[in-house]
Amino acid sequence: MNICIIGTGYVGLVTGACFADFGVNVVCVDKDAEKIHTLNRGEIPIYEPGLKEIVDKNVKERRLAFTTDIGDGIRRSLAVLIAVGTPPRGDGSTDLSYIEEVSRTIAANLNGYKVVVTKSTVPVGTGRFIEKIIAEERKETHLFDVASNPEFLREGSAVEDFMRPNRVVIGARSGQAVAILKDLHAPLYLIETPFVITDIETAELIKYASNAFLATKISFINEIANLCEKTGADVHVVARAMGLDRRIGPKFLHPGPGYGGSCLPKDTTALLNIAKNAGYDFKIMEAVIEVNRRQRGRMMEKIRKAAGKLRGATIGVWGLTFKPNTDDIRESPAIDIINGLVGEGAKIKAYDPAGMKNAASVLPDTVVYSQDPYEAASGSDCLVIATEWNLFRQIDMERVKGLLKHPRVVDLRNVYDPEVMGKRGFEYTGVGR
Repeated sequence: MNICIIGTGYVGLVTGACFADFGVNVVCVDKDAEKIHTLNRGEIPIYEPGLKEIVDKNVKERRLAFTTDIGDGIRRSLAVLIAVGTPPRGDGSTDLSYIEEVSRTIAANLNGYKVVVTKSTVPVGTGRFIEKIIAEERKETHLFDVASNPEFLREGSAVEDFMRPNRVVIGARSGQAVAILKDLHAPLYLIETPFVITDIETAELIKYASNAFLATKISFINEIANLCEKTGADVHVVARAMGLDRRIGPKFLHPGPGYGGSCLPKDTTALLNIAKNAGYDFKIMEAVIEVNRRQRGRMMEKIRKAAGKLRGATIGVWGLTFKPNTDDIRESPAIDIINGLVGEGAKIKAYDPAGMKNAASVLPDTVVYSQDPYEAASGSDCLVIATEWNLFRQIDMERVKGLLKHPRVVDLRNVYDPEVMGKRGFEYTGVGR
């Protein structure tokens, strides 16, 4: 089967490379010529463990190619997967301008039956929107189907998530479209991956509902952590006991500075907007978003209290990305916290294994970037752990204590054990402990 992936961002690139590894002939298209040149040079523009190896393998075996010629990619393919950006507007609604542009291009290049698949996260009703554009603008009466096949890729684990997913969701109105998408995912039948076959609107909402529920778990455990601090309870024990209940599960019950990244913030506000447009008052979602916003302010309070004063203080920060194993700093709590610290007169020495280049493009010029965690700690009045990279769990903390001006650690990810840190002589602050 020949397929075309439109958009070589995070979702498009991972999806294209992994489908190629399934034995499918894939052409990934992007109008960003520099990005395509980068990919054709064998360079990967994003940080994702294991992705370069799978791209290199399938380019070498001629199953994966990159081009700016969107028309040719569409005409040569049976399935066209849309993986372009759907950024939020100021009012929380989703900007579908890229979806609209791609739909018109597909219509102009429709040269036979095709199934047009949305991988991008889109509001309910987008499938009908795409159908309408293609039906009205196609030059000939070639048949086509529109389908929804939402992605559930975690940054840092995307290749594994694609190859061994919890489920595959296919939303379509046509049995032919369903059959083609099942065939495209055929290797997953061998590992007994559950398939959810439904209509387009339900598939579109499944993606938002899934991400919104994960965000709800994060905000909920952060509220419990805040309550633990006021009552003397330990949130880690509470979360562990909760997670042992199979109805709840342990995932995403990790207190900290709140959720970030390219998905959860955007998808929660988009779902709230979808509900508003449908005439429904989604109170839980409003609370989840507000708790997440407020949590970053609570982290600032912890740092202020630990440092004594911020103006003129040097704060070492470990971690800039919104989560480990990615270079993505979008909506990262660390970025907001650093901006807040700089705004109150603090000097920042930062270190992150992958995110410093991206962070430098958005943080104030006064931020100093360190070569390793020890350099970030050296001479700092207080050390803040903002992202839980595994590297930070292996640090020689006795050496760190000797490098800090004062042995103060504000651990926003609960990487360390409070009792152990206290015995080592640190003034330690965690979250909910």
